[in-house]
Amino acid sequence: MRRSSFRQGLLAFLVLAWATAAHAACPRIVSQSPYITHQLAWLGLKSCIVGASRYEHAVKVPDTGGVLDPDAAAIAALKPDLVIASNWTAPEKLAAVTPPGARGIRLDSFQSMEQITGNLRELGQLAGVADTAARAAAFDHLWRKKAAAIAGGGRRVLLLSSCAAAPYSFGHDTWLAELFSAAGFVVADTSRGVRRLAPATSAAAAAEFIAEFKPEIVFVFNNRGAESCGTVPLPPETPIVALAGEKFLHPAPVLLDGLDDLQAARSRWAP
Repeated sequence: MRRSSFRQGLLAFLVLAWATAAHAACPRIVSQSPYITHQLAWLGLKSCIVGASRYEHAVKVPDTGGVLDPDAAAIAALKPDLVIASNWTAPEKLAAVTPPGARGIRLDSFQSMEQITGNLRELGQLAGVADTAARAAAFDHLWRKKAAAIAGGGRRVLLLSSCAAAPYSFGHDTWLAELFSAAGFVVADTSRGVRRLAPATSAAAAAEFIAEFKPEIVFVFNNRGAESCGTVPLPPETPIVALAGEKFLHPAPVLLDGLDDLQAARSRWAP
């Protein structure tokens, strides 16, 4: 009985010691973009985030400004160890808002899936995550496996944020182009990077843009995509498939959920 009580007490002590050590090792992190928060969550670092950009919904922490205009005073008040921003934040701006003693990091994430895996490795190493390599490798394996299972059959696709207002089109050298290419599709927009299209003044103008690329499928990363595209006259037998933007527009492991949704929507895009 005494031996059992001793073992239970020792186990409780070890668990408490591990939790205390883990907490002590947890760096204070400011995340200046939602996709960075998603990457940190994959690494088990979500609880280490003490401040985040104004666009955040996944964490309840103080607002530290935007991607282009981080708030230096708000960041300094949080006494962070790491201030992590996207490459949309100018280097001089990040340097100006990073408090003395903290480290400012800019991440490239928008050109390829490999950049996402690389970010996971870099963030994990900076934060001292013991199984960083395994977590990064798991993401790399999973997205490739899920993408290959889609079997898009070489269908030409257009990747749009919306059909209304001033949508974004995702061309080559973007994470989404690589993702959909790996899923067996051919990305019709051959421009490089993410480009913002001029505001569509009419449904006819939007239709003209879409028709230029002769897509077999238009994927819209907006839950209301079908509604926003509903008045656009498309070529015959060209479906518009709306997918959840929050699962595709962040270059982060949340893309795994997006691939699941794409597979589940197969009846809407496959003959």
